[in-house]
Amino acid sequence: MNIESTSLQARARVHAALGDPARLAIVDALTLGDASPGEIGHDLALPTNLVAHHVKVLQDAGLVTRSRSEGDRRRTYLRLVPEVLAALAPPCLDAADRVVFVCTHNSARSQLAAALWRHRVGGPVASAGTHPAARVHPRAVRIAHRHGLTLDPTGTAKIRDVVREGDLVIAVCDNAHEDLAGPAAPVHPRLHWSVPDPARTDTDAAFEAAYADLAGRIDRLAPAVVPAPGPPARTSPTSGRSATNSNAASAG
Repeated sequence: MNIESTSLQARARVHAALGDPARLAIVDALTLGDASPGEIGHDLALPTNLVAHHVKVLQDAGLVTRSRSEGDRRRTYLRLVPEVLAALAPPCLDAADRVVFVCTHNSARSQLAAALWRHRVGGPVASAGTHPAARVHPRAVRIAHRHGLTLDPTGTAKIRDVVREGDLVIAVCDNAHEDLAGPAAPVHPRLHWSVPDPARTDTDAAFEAAYADLAGRIDRLAPAVVPAPGPPARTSPTSGRSATNSNAASAG
């Protein structure tokens, strides 16, 4: 069994343990502090036998550990294992040199996505289109400015001229995703976001909805994107220290 399959099974076991309302309530109760099984039963109005059953399931899933009191040795306390909850998140993507958002005309969704990524996440980012328009849609520029972002009205580009090896390519429209699905396509997106085209409605509300959709997706994606390692620090020939560290020391 490979590591990915093992990880999926472990996560499924945790999800199954959390699938009962009483067990989820116990986890909630232990999120900010430890408690004895008796205290849990009292607070959640659960009989002793049910508390024991639910705690065992949570322990078997690795979510809860039990320790003996340093005071009254007959008493035990339950403690949540937060790393197990954190591990429920999907695994990270492969390291990427840059994130590139692609749509059909590179005039709205991909432009907004790149501007959002640059503002909220940072790091190398670009956008492109399968059939780029001559300019960025004026409503996209206006919505971007409203949210403190900047778009170049003439900054559209063709996908062939932008995407390079090592990029994480994300198609933010259905047409671009489907255009790039064939074997002859120059680029195959790693991810697809089915964001409705705001230009079809051509209202500020539609562009705002696209902006909000993209913003939420970027917030969810960002923690899973691992940046590619940068070049090694240059070493100063005189001191043997890296130039980066030397500059930082002098700047400090």
